[in-house]
Amino acid sequence: MLTFVMLTRLSPDALRSPKTLAELEHVVVERISKECPKVKWLHNFAILGGCDYLDIFQAPDLETAMKVSTVVRTYGHATTEVWTAQEWSRYKSMLRAMPKAA
Repeated sequence: MLTFVMLTRLSPDALRSPKTLAELEHVVVERISKECPKVKWLHNFAILGGCDYLDIFQAPDLETAMKVSTVVRTYGHATTEVWTAQEWSRYKSMLRAMPKAA
């Protein structure tokens, strides 16, 4: 499974009250579960700054991660940014296997 990090910013038009956030989350989670059953959520954070949420999830491939992003954008009335991520320990293993610089 590949790991992805997604930043989400909700559209101001999508929010009418704090209760709306919970309803919106329910719709998006239900739709992702249906459309992308192999996705495994690792972390969900509400954050301060330019975006509202940071999610970390695993998906079997890029296409599935793109589906997750599309569902959040369409049903969640949001914009998203998605990046692939590698655990630091696996990254270091890759570095050790690389040839030394001349």
